[in-house]
Amino acid sequence: MNGPRVAAVGVGYSNTGRRLGLTSRQLAVQAATRAMADAGMEPADIDGSTMLCMVAGDADPNLDVVDSMDIAHMLGIGPLNWWNSGALPAYVGPAMQAVAAIKAGFCHTVLTMRVIRQRFSTSEGLEATSNAITYAPDDYQFVQPFGSVNTLLAIAGMPAQRYMDLYGATEEHFGRHVVAQREWASHNPEAIFREPLTLDDYFNARYITKPVRILDCDYPVDSASAVIYTTEERARDFAKKPIFVEAAALSAVQELTFEGLDDIVENSPVHCSKTLWSRTDLKPADIDSVHLYDGFSIIVFQWLEALGFCGRGEAGPFIAEGNTSMGGSLPVNTDGGACNVGRRHGANFCIEAVRQLRGGESGVRQVPDAKAALWTNAVGAFSGAMIMTSE
Repeated sequence: MNGPRVAAVGVGYSNTGRRLGLTSRQLAVQAATRAMADAGMEPADIDGSTMLCMVAGDADPNLDVVDSMDIAHMLGIGPLNWWNSGALPAYVGPAMQAVAAIKAGFCHTVLTMRVIRQRFSTSEGLEATSNAITYAPDDYQFVQPFGSVNTLLAIAGMPAQRYMDLYGATEEHFGRHVVAQREWASHNPEAIFREPLTLDDYFNARYITKPVRILDCDYPVDSASAVIYTTEERARDFAKKPIFVEAAALSAVQELTFEGLDDIVENSPVHCSKTLWSRTDLKPADIDSVHLYDGFSIIVFQWLEALGFCGRGEAGPFIAEGNTSMGGSLPVNTDGGACNVGRRHGANFCIEAVRQLRGGESGVRQVPDAKAALWTNAVGAFSGAMIMTSE
């Protein structure tokens, strides 16, 4: 990438948990303040800010909303490597905007944030309206009348079942992944779930949308996460070891829908991965730790294969062999992932990558002599990925 080299110099989380009673503003202030303290900087040191803030799941498909992703797909333009849209793929959106702005010289130091709050169901105090729209607009007309009215079915259930049908993957493969992630989380004091799991525990967990069990799903929380980026030159002035952005990529392959994807198993991560590797001399074998978006277990399987860490359809056996576990050949989600640390919407993967590359900040989870880490966000129509290095 052209322009000055960019480094992450400060990271921080807000208090995180269920129904904390804190506003988005309060969560943001906590995370930002802690990231600045981590970097040893003051507000005057920052001249840029990017943020993605929403209550999880509040998007209403019945609203008359259009954005650049929709228009590009309608016109036959794509895949996209960059776009201006409110539809950002989790935390990687603000991160990419910050890196691009610094490289373009628009600013020198950017506070990036992802603020997310748990969504309340109608049974928890939000009253459903009696005059809600009952028609199925746009592409939803092709799926909702036939029973696909649950977002979890489209994002998790159908891709997981299709993946199993295509490649012979099993629910045990998903279970092995869940158990491995909990092993990492058991050593993370910031994780919400730390009790070790067994494969029997996984099989005893209830289905959410078959074959997806509740342990395959990330855990909704109130949380804010912050990462501060700056130029290499300025990075040397702050308290912590700078961690450099080696390469990054965004991908949008269709309009923002899961039900209407041309392929629910192989989609934007495939294009995103090809673009990412084309922007660096590093190869999959050079990556010391990998931090993959895990809104649902199947997403990790999709990213492992798209990035080339294993072959198509081979993620299940690759995980079952212990490669992604502690002591394995490819440490994956060393903080325990969003299923255990809470749904911080992708920011945790960047923060864990930074901490691993600093060395000595992850306790027994520390990957020895880590020099390169890769983290990803999202799946389906849009996604993003970044490689960071310690040197």
